[in-house]
Amino acid sequence: MSLQGLSDQDVLEQIAAQEGRLVFDSFSLELAHAIGMDLMAVGRQRSLPIAIDITRNAQCLFHAALDGATQDNAQWIQRKMKVVQRFGHSSLYMGALCRVKGVSLEEKYQLPLNEYAPHGGAFPVTLKESGVIGSVTVSGLPQIEDHELVVSVLESRLSAGA
Repeated sequence: MSLQGLSDQDVLEQIAAQEGRLVFDSFSLELAHAIGMDLMAVGRQRSLPIAIDITRNAQCLFHAALDGATQDNAQWIQRKMKVVQRFGHSSLYMGALCRVKGVSLEEKYQLPLNEYAPHGGAFPVTLKESGVIGSVTVSGLPQIEDHELVVSVLESRLSAGA
């Protein structure tokens, strides 16, 4: 189900369901590379100007840029990823939550917007027994498309038995 056109409250509910469903038993370097390569394959197939980052416990396990991605995308990745690290929710979730509450991330949590971006594209890597341990982040598309690209690849990987 696409998040396009949904109210922020509906977006929160859909993402909460995604976050509850997209949970790993383990998350190895090999799996991070496979997810990264899946994202690159989709990006190349669709000619998407994206940058991709996969991080576990503050260590970058995979980072790539496709044709059309810019230096700005790498900066957006860092800012979105910091939202996941801080809150344990996807960056799109946190943006929608702030809009529902009528307050910016900066106002509510005293976080500078030049360091934290509550925009779609960073999704938490969650382990069943440990909680959030990292993130998968895409930058280069409109925020809902960034988010949905990451979710679609994670869903495919998990349904294949990751």
